Amino acid sequence: MLQPLVHYSCHVFLPLVVALLFFKSQWKIAFLIMLSGIWIDIDHLLATPVFSPNRCSINFHPLHSYYAIIVYSILSSIKKTRLVGLGLILHIISDTVDCSFM
Repeated sequence: MLQPLVHYSCHVFLPLVVALLFFKSQWKIAFLIMLSGIWIDIDHLLATPVFSPNRCSINFHPLHSYYAIIVYSILSSIKKTRLVGLGLILHIISDTVDCSFM
């Protein structure tokens, strides 16, 4: 029961903490942009079954692959795409926390 709580809390609170610490003057928009990183979970629809509580997303789903993570890292290093990239990286970190429970 603790695993889903920690997992989904990370998806919300990691972007919030990063926004509050590093984007103080525009924390609300930074938070919303980084929170939108949750959309990469759309690739879960390609899996059968769509949800499996014992499956680690990292390197299983296409948008959670190591190649995608490299792209997200590049996006986070470019000023114009930094918030999007950070949101995606934070999403991957949240999913990694989830995998550690398995």
